[in-house]
Amino acid sequence: MTTTPPLVIAPNLKRRLSGVTATVVRLIPIQAQMIAIAATGPGLPPELPHIPLRRAATLPRDGWRVWHARRNTEMALGLILRHVLRRRFRLLFTSAAQRRHTGFTRWLIRQQDALIATSPQAASYLERPATTILHGVDLDTFHPAPAPERAAIRAQMGFAPDDIVIGCFGRVRAQKGVDLLVNAALDLFPARPRARLILTGRITADNQGFADDLKQRIEAAGLSDRIRFLGEIPWEQVVRSYQALDLFAAPARWEGFGLTPLEAMACAVPVVASRVGAYETLIRDGETGSLVAREDQAALTAALARWLDDDAGRAAAGQAARAHVAARHSIRDEAAAITAVYRELLTR
Repeated sequence: MTTTPPLVIAPNLKRRLSGVTATVVRLIPIQAQMIAIAATGPGLPPELPHIPLRRAATLPRDGWRVWHARRNTEMALGLILRHVLRRRFRLLFTSAAQRRHTGFTRWLIRQQDALIATSPQAASYLERPATTILHGVDLDTFHPAPAPERAAIRAQMGFAPDDIVIGCFGRVRAQKGVDLLVNAALDLFPARPRARLILTGRITADNQGFADDLKQRIEAAGLSDRIRFLGEIPWEQVVRSYQALDLFAAPARWEGFGLTPLEAMACAVPVVASRVGAYETLIRDGETGSLVAREDQAALTAALARWLDDDAGRAAAGQAARAHVAARHSIRDEAAAITAVYRELLTR
């Protein structure tokens, strides 16, 4: 817990792990090196700079601070703090959504002092000027493993040295296009004995039937040993799983931003993804992977086949992917750009 009143408060009003929570957790330690910042809310790691929500609501009125919301509930609480409790907060909202916002959300957005969008597509839905700041990744955490370490990781996961391992990480649900990926694997794998697929992520109760149906189809095809659902795994294991991959797939039907392709590319893994979220901004088609039309089963299958059948091309694309992320998508650059918005708000 921080004792000095921070200049920036980053609320996290959701206890379960989510993409927004992950963003707060990975950014704040880096931003704390640039400006006095603290998170508030439940479900955050104890080592994160943090103040209780009660203290955030009673900070002294000795100067302006920034309230950086990423959800509707957090925007609404910021308004209560400023207009009901008379705290001196400049209100900032970051949006990743690529859809028309509801009337209530549009009203909340109009009350903000500044806006950040995580992609040009998200900015186009805000109906107000916004600073576009793409997400970045921690290149010290996400990196290719040295060859001996990578071989050991793959062996621990049950893969042979010449296996071609495809990964898809995130919640198992139709939104993520998991069924499209399984369909492609069922089509491609019988003629490609080296191919493997792992899927990580939580299966919620409302998606259990969806997952069970996929598993039954995989079993009926005799591919249960080559297409595996690993469930929700610890964070450290997620990073090691990226390092074990040869190819990453992100065939989502829709996506706010979508950070997993960047994490994979930082580990020198090429990516096949649908043209949703920020994927068109992140992936260089043909150079760091492939982009396919949303819900285009044939195009997804063909793109996966291309990379499965080209060992040398896949390795070259992985190296290009790592270089691309290092040059354009460092988390330190993201943190610095957001901090610049904070400083502008504080000096208004």
